[in-house]
Amino acid sequence: MLKNNKGFTLIELMIVVAIIGVLAAIAIPNFLNYQCKAKQSEAKANLGNIRTSQEAYFAEFDTYATSLANVGFSTKGNSRYSYTSTGSATAFTATALAKAPGLKTAAGDLDQWTITEAGTLTNANNECD
Repeated sequence: MLKNNKGFTLIELMIVVAIIGVLAAIAIPNFLNYQCKAKQSEAKANLGNIRTSQEAYFAEFDTYATSLANVGFSTKGNSRYSYTSTGSATAFTATALAKAPGLKTAAGDLDQWTITEAGTLTNANNECD
């Protein structure tokens, strides 16, 4: 006599585990990419603020500031990037260099962003792409 057993077979459970594994293999890299882009937004926003400060300084003194201290820029709390700026009478360059170990490229380089007086924002290492 056969009993009326209810439940899943081992094959059915293995298929479900395989499907979950495939979905995780697709979802985890996307999640890490979004996380990386969210961290980079700090650098982009702060470099935009530095550019605005540099333009205000230029409007008042007819030259760009030679350091961030001259434009009154500083960060509060735990910043993921360190910021530097160099300026001259006609141009400036501000740089954000990652401090956090989680912002390294596959080659081990730190993530680095740069902005100029023209507003050109570049990522030297294309870390999230």
